[in-house]
Parts: sequence; structure tokens; C-alpha cells
Amino acid sequence: MIASGQDITDLRRLDAERRALEAKVQHAQKLESLGVLAGGIAHDFNNLLVGILGNASLALMDLEEDSPLREVIADIETTALRAADLTKQMLAYSGKGRFIVRAVDLNALVREMAQLLQTVISKRAVLRFELAADLPLVEADATQVRQVVMNLITNASDAIGSDAGAITLRTGVRSASRATRASSYGDDALPDGLYAFIEVEDTGCGMDAETMGRIFDPFFSTKFTGRGLGLAATLGIVRGHQGTIDVASAPTRGTTFTVLLPFTGNPEAAVRETIAPRRERFRGTGAVLVVDDDETVRSVAQIMLERSGFTVLTARDGHEGVAMFDDGRAQISLVLLDLTMPTLDGEEAFRAMRRLRPDARVVLMSGYSSQELAARYAAEGLAGFVQKPFRLEELEACLTRVLDGER
Repeated sequence: MIASGQDITDLRRLDAERRALEAKVQHAQKLESLGVLAGGIAHDFNNLLVGILGNASLALMDLEEDSPLREVIADIETTALRAADLTKQMLAYSGKGRFIVRAVDLNALVREMAQLLQTVISKRAVLRFELAADLPLVEADATQVRQVVMNLITNASDAIGSDAGAITLRTGVRSASRATRASSYGDDALPDGLYAFIEVEDTGCGMDAETMGRIFDPFFSTKFTGRGLGLAATLGIVRGHQGTIDVASAPTRGTTFTVLLPFTGNPEAAVRETIAPRRERFRGTGAVLVVDDDETVRSVAQIMLERSGFTVLTARDGHEGVAMFDDGRAQISLVLLDLTMPTLDGEEAFRAMRRLRPDARVVLMSGYSSQELAARYAAEGLAGFVQKPFRLEELEACLTRVLDGER
């Protein structure tokens, strides 16, 4: 008898690493595909909401204060605003939400939310805070980060359910590398280094591997009532901030979500948000060109602008808009331009109009746009931005800022 043996430990290890990498790539491709789908649906849905929300706001302006229809129309407007919040969550998942990025103190943000967070957790759950001292500032949208914290705390409370348990919210600084991010979700290209983190740990029911593989899928939920978009939107927000999420869980042993965010390069104190004073309604003059491939958006925008005193021209796409601007560029004082259109999109149309007239005032409108995108356009002379869906008050506020800047 002749026997031979070969140590295949390294081969098995390499094969396991290959399968793990393939699974991670497939997961990333799935997230990207779902993100594209969510962004496309949200874009089309936002155009529909422009019609609903815009017409509701116009109807409220025409009704007398004591009209019995005011309550009905106000309910329509409220429902449309809730639907708009849903599209914002879908856009957040797709990574195309509109972020207003500034230096944010995570500890201050958590302290401001402390009382609110106590009201959303189970009555049998105890919420603890462990905030690191001297935490560096991060580049983030404070409103979006609050949404991340709220989603994670709500998820932790649901995991505990009616049982007694504890939820711990931590902040701190952590070193992260590709090797330590094996269980992470988000940007795989993050450089190795130090990151600020927000961590939510619960003593709830925990998750098995199959559930963990689906927790960030839109509308996936283990609860029969089903929320479904909270964690999906959370992942989109974190990806939009060039961050990542680590997840650790096991059945009956609870779950820990750790959100890693890059530091800001600005050592200055965090900028606090301020609310601009309300302005009186203005009366515009001159011609405005509305360019959008959706007929409902064109119609509602035209009515709104005419109510504000403008003469309105409309174009169905970028090519027609540029041609009309070229023909009537001496008369057109402002352009309201959609970002996403077929054949010639808003970006190309905007640049074509600026070539025809360098001082052209163009206001971009879209359901989604990052701050980086808006900043790039501003450097090229963009006059303003209005996010879909919008009401008359929001459109007028945008145009007021544009017109005040020209005075």
C-alpha cells in the first residue's frame, strides 16, 4: 500500500476568501441595481407629486378662509408631503438625496436628540449614552444624520419588543481598514485610517445570517406590519456621506450597528442651522422659460409663475428649451430647468444657455441633487435650485433669492 497526503489548508482558505469576495461583489451589485430602481421610481413619483402638491397649494390660495373645502385640500397637501418624504427616503437609499453638508458635532447632535429618542423607544427599554470626549467634527448633513440615528434607535427598540432590555448609543473614534470591514456595508473604496463613529447596540432578539443578508433591502422587514425603508434609507444616507456601516448580530444576542463617517478637514466649530426670516410675497416681471419633459410639471409651474406675475414660456425637452432661449434670449429673464430629461439633459442645456448668454439666470429643479452637484453648478453660474415636489411658497422663496441677488 502506498499513501500520499497533501496539505490543502491554504487552498481551502483561498477558496473561502474567493467565495466571500464574490458574495460581497454580488451584494454590492444588488444594492446598486436596487438604488438605480429606487432613484428612477422616486424621480417619476416626484413629478406626479408636483402636480398634486402644487395644485393643492394653488387651490388653498383661491379658497376663502371659511370655505368647507379648505380642510379637504389641506389634507391632500399633508398627504402629498408625506408621500414626498417617502420619495426622499428612496432617494436616500439610492445615494442621490440632496445633502447640505457642513461641519457637524456628533455629540452635540445626539444630546439635542436625547429627549426625542426617549419617546420613540419601548417603555421597557433603557437608553444609555456613552459619548466620547473631544470627538472630531465630521462632514455631514445634520438632518440626514439625525434620520440615521432615529432609524437605528427605532430598529433597536423593535428588536427588544415588549421584553425588558437596553439600548446603548455610543460615539467615538475608530481605526478602520479593509481587513476590519469584512462585515461592512457602504463604500468599499474607503481609505484605511481613523473615522468618527455612531454606534447603536441593543440586547434584543438578534438576527441570523440570512436575515442580515437582507436587512438593507428596500421594504424588507421581519415585522408583520412592515416599515421596510428605515435601514435601506440609512444605508443610502451613509453611502452618500462616503461612510460605511458595520453590523454584528447573532440570534438572542442582540445587534450592534456602527456607522463610520470621515472627519472634516475644517477645525472650526460646527455651524449651527438658522431659519431664514419669512419674506413677503413678491411680484415678478418678465418672461420665464420652463423646461421639463413632464407635462404636469410644466403646467403647474406655469400657473404658479403666472400667479407671481411672470409671463411663461414652456419647452418639452432640452433641445426645444435651448432653441426657445436662443430665439427669445433678449426677452427671457429667467429659466426654470429640469435636471433629468431625455436626449439633452438639464446639465447640457444649462451649459448651452450659458454659452448663448453668459449672464443667463437659470434655476435648476430636480427631485434629487447632492450638495457637490449644486456647488459645481454654482461655480458655473447657476442662479438657484428648487427641489421637487414644491409648493408655490417654496418656488417663490427660491425666485426671491435669485431676484434679490440681482438687485
